[in-house]
Amino acid sequence: MDYNTQREPLALPEYGREIQKMVDYAIQLPTKEERLRCAEAIIKQMLNKVPQIRENTNYKQTLWDHLYIMSHKNLDIDWPCDISGAEKIHAKPGPLKLSRNHIHMRYYGKLVEDMLEKLKDKPKGPERDELLRLTANQMKHDLMQWGHGSIDDEKVIDDIARLTDGAIQVDLDVFQSKRPMRSASPAPKKFTKKRR
Repeated sequence: MDYNTQREPLALPEYGREIQKMVDYAIQLPTKEERLRCAEAIIKQMLNKVPQIRENTNYKQTLWDHLYIMSHKNLDIDWPCDISGAEKIHAKPGPLKLSRNHIHMRYYGKLVEDMLEKLKDKPKGPERDELLRLTANQMKHDLMQWGHGSIDDEKVIDDIARLTDGAIQVDLDVFQSKRPMRSASPAPKKFTKKRR
């Protein structure tokens, strides 16, 4: 039996093995004119095989680049467009630079810590109180999402004091944050037999 795992791997599998066979056939044609005519016919077939590529602004360039890659750079024709950028398709991206900032309580995230840093410098008043209330509500929501059992106001107020190095002290008797809503799962549908 002939299995795909025993065959030569495809350069661009989205076009399939038949298109790859056409490309291999085009490489073996004797004259440049014949190879170019065959390449244009292959481009049409590639477009039929992957029609969503038309959504790209420069899809013809992409198709010719793909043909160049599928031919393993062996198709000797007068290319109708510049194929010098075709190699970038298979280029692997470089590693992402990770942030070196240390997050003290990961379940709150960097944004909550940044917000608490800004709250340290804000003067007391209704704007600061509202911003503090919103931040505390977000902290309660984060605690609930991460599955930490206690999401009461005492825990949030204690964490606010800890993350602000004691600059913000909130009185529990005065401060009441909004209870986060649990996402309710939809009720299961009941199926009943239809009477005939």
